[in-house]
Amino acid sequence: MSFSDLFDSGFKRRNEDHFASIVRVAMDDGIISDDEKAFLDRLARNLDIGEEDYKQILIDYQSHPINPPTSYDRRLERLFDLARMVHVDHIGGQNEEVLLKKIGIGLGFRTDNVKYVVDKALTLVGDGVDLDTFIDEIKHMNR
Repeated sequence: MSFSDLFDSGFKRRNEDHFASIVRVAMDDGIISDDEKAFLDRLARNLDIGEEDYKQILIDYQSHPINPPTSYDRRLERLFDLARMVHVDHIGGQNEEVLLKKIGIGLGFRTDNVKYVVDKALTLVGDGVDLDTFIDEIKHMNR
């Protein structure tokens, strides 16, 4: 096995674990809504998760470890990526906010602050900011 095979394997596993964590968040109320399912379908494609792995994760998402980012910057990077996906996919209205709030809590944002972080994230992504500006603005908001 080459070094690149090890890297690819680890990267693939992290993507699967990240995806399984989001599935777990979506399942917190016991069902996956049509909007959540459509989002999960697109997310699986973006994370390069194959169809068989996707089906297995949906069935057995609890077997994957929850690995929320430990650093605040990493949490913001993931939120940025997810907010961009939601924005590009035109998932709108209250469903957009509910889904991102669930994911924000799963990423480790505090429940008393997640609404403000998600609202700001959606506004910034809608304005087309880059990752560095996104991180700076969210951090500035929390001072």
